[in-house]
Amino acid sequence: MKSDFLDELQFSAAFPLPFRVLCLVGLGILGWATNLHGLHLWGIDAGGVLDLSIYDGYRLTSPLPTDRRTGSNSAGRKHVTAQHAAQTYRPVYRLFCAYAGWMFAAWVVYRIATRGDVGGVDSFKFVPAIAALCALTALVCPFNVLYKHERDRFIASVRRCLFPSPHRVYFADVVFADIFTSFAKVLGDVWLSVYMLLPSGSLLAQPAQDGLTRWILPTIMSIPYAVRFRQCLVEYNSPNNGSRRPLYNALKYASSFPVIFLSAAQRIVVSDAMALKDETANKETWHGAQYIFRLWLLAAAFNSLYTFWWDVTNDWGLDLLVPQQASGTSRTSSLPPRPLLLPRLHSRSALLKYPASTSESSLPDEISDDPTHMLAHPPERPRPWGLRPTLLFPLAVYPFVIVVDLILRLTWSAKLSSHLHSYAEGDLVIFWIELAEVVRRWMWVFLRVEWETVKEAREIEARTRSPPPGMRTAASVGTIPEESGAIAMDRRDTVFEHDEFEFVSADNDPGREP
Repeated sequence: MKSDFLDELQFSAAFPLPFRVLCLVGLGILGWATNLHGLHLWGIDAGGVLDLSIYDGYRLTSPLPTDRRTGSNSAGRKHVTAQHAAQTYRPVYRLFCAYAGWMFAAWVVYRIATRGDVGGVDSFKFVPAIAALCALTALVCPFNVLYKHERDRFIASVRRCLFPSPHRVYFADVVFADIFTSFAKVLGDVWLSVYMLLPSGSLLAQPAQDGLTRWILPTIMSIPYAVRFRQCLVEYNSPNNGSRRPLYNALKYASSFPVIFLSAAQRIVVSDAMALKDETANKETWHGAQYIFRLWLLAAAFNSLYTFWWDVTNDWGLDLLVPQQASGTSRTSSLPPRPLLLPRLHSRSALLKYPASTSESSLPDEISDDPTHMLAHPPERPRPWGLRPTLLFPLAVYPFVIVVDLILRLTWSAKLSSHLHSYAEGDLVIFWIELAEVVRRWMWVFLRVEWETVKEAREIEARTRSPPPGMRTAASVGTIPEESGAIAMDRRDTVFEHDEFEFVSADNDPGREP
């Protein structure tokens, strides 16, 4: 036991909590860059699905996975799409390299200064403080340096998540806020790091907190879940919504609050008991008050299993945990389409140029090879059990991600529980669990964006088969009625076939920087 304590002490001295927080932030940046890059390599237009181009005043005309769009110059279109995708992920890679280089240099300076001496750690705790302060200053720097475009995107996403519009939620903000929930413990560590870096704090021990300050840590950890909870309520109250699905999604995030606050209450009860009974309390079981422990255990089990079921069934669209009768029907047909900034109907796609009944063999080579057509009309093959008909990644990816998600979901609720950290687990174990959660969320993003892509392909196919009332395509006979707003944009998308980009005024976009 003494040896384990010394190992933990050496780890905390060599890699203190402030540096661990900065490391996890850097891994989050790298994970996002590889998400965008990996989706592009698999032919998925992540920038279109996530509406990332709204920051630039334009967007690609189709969010569907396409590096090979149909048209008179397929190679040229592929080059334009690939170039746009590269402009999305390459700056994020460069931003990560700059951030990682700065943090690694600061950590090397810290290690050289301390020379492995545990007693001299606190004398040089100003090094991680200066490193973090410089990173924060660079983030909010108003000058056009250090990848300002990417920094502005991040700040705009944070602003929209914390102060969202009461009318709509961008899909990019949903993904960003979900990633934010995986950093809930990291946010709590930021608060603890601030305490440690104060003159009265120490990098070798968590700060002692009394009174109401003991509730600050769980409150900070609950902020990401409160953000997603509010987004779900906004989606539920949207005029375009006719489903209770956002309400059930809100329940998922609300179930995290009892796990966090019951854990905090349990830790407070145990610490108060130790203060009163001293050595007697140290001999008691770690969970202290039995009733609070049982409530926490029930809340943690419900949160872990419910979130896992939601990941598999709703976020990834897999049929593994869907009742057989429900999985036999179309799960997307009963759901309203996701609110879009502009409806995405494009007459140059294979869905509009060729009827749905057209066989693939009768289509031109450039159309039958089009990813949009392949998504809407997947080739006839045996349906993988527990998955779905349309899979964009290799088959082996899905069972692997499902198993990993289940295991890490079960440990994630425990990690949100601060009372466990002072008893059965040390800093090293907690850091590995936090790292594993970042990896789990990284895998989650791939399947989440893939499922959104498949859904949008089905929505476009459904809209093609039944155009809105009073709306006719370019192939229809007659005149097109004068409309305004989104319908007018629909008419533009339907009539013209040679435009590659759709210019959108961003003056009223809350996410655009002035």
